[in-house]
Amino acid sequence: MSGQPLEIHVIADSTGETAARLARAAQAQFPNHPFRIVRHPRITTPKGLFLIFDDIRQHHDRPVAVLSTLVNQVLRDLVDDACAELGIVHCDLLGPTLQQLEIATGAPAERVPMRPVGVEADYFSRIAAMEFAVRHDDGQQLAGLKDADIVLVAASRCGKTPLSMYLGYLGYKTANVPLVAGIEPPAELFQLDRWRIVGLTLDPERMAAIRARRVTTMGSRGRHKDGYADLAKIYDELDEISAIQRRLGCPVLDTTKIALEEAASRIIDLVDNRARANGRALRRPPGEMVMAP
Repeated sequence: MSGQPLEIHVIADSTGETAARLARAAQAQFPNHPFRIVRHPRITTPKGLFLIFDDIRQHHDRPVAVLSTLVNQVLRDLVDDACAELGIVHCDLLGPTLQQLEIATGAPAERVPMRPVGVEADYFSRIAAMEFAVRHDDGQQLAGLKDADIVLVAASRCGKTPLSMYLGYLGYKTANVPLVAGIEPPAELFQLDRWRIVGLTLDPERMAAIRARRVTTMGSRGRHKDGYADLAKIYDELDEISAIQRRLGCPVLDTTKIALEEAASRIIDLVDNRARANGRALRRPPGEMVMAP
């Protein structure tokens, strides 16, 4: 089995995105094993299931697992039976959850296939937040900083823009402002609630490498002469910018060895905790989960 990819068949009565994301999260825990995720969306009839398992049966030499998110009990039973017959691992991701919530609430689940999960409010909130991030990227439209949920401040190449866009994708209106050594930061930053501001920093050697690639990419337009990618000057630059961040009274997150998603999560926690410490509250996007205190 080690030489063949494990096919994870995702069977869903809607898009299958929930199960596919869980499959990808689980897959990451097996970095030395190949996987192939096969999605089967909008399966709402037994006929659709028969076609899926006919194909699996015809290629019985392939290692297979099945993940399903089906609200219909008849369809779930059919998947269970087919997997048992073929000796295939099956994880019912939705059925047991519905059953336990029925016990907890004392109410029956409606079990409506393809029901949207708060799509409209969540979708439009994310779009608005991403548009906000684009408008307020790299110090643009400083007058709008007061409307931001989160403001990131850092030197060039610390990851301000990708983090702003990702936080926007999560539904948080995020602006970012570059800090430049030797230049006074915008006055608008000092007019904000300090708990909204998070500073970023990066290992100097890592920053030098990133900037060197940037200079190479820019070619003749690159910043060869101003020490942009010079390590010694980067150390001095980061010292100055650290002093500015202290003046702003903001926490500073080192993003050197942190994945984008983890950095975003830490930023949200930092802002949320600082807001609560000041008797305020970070605005929560529709559908966003609240972290336990």
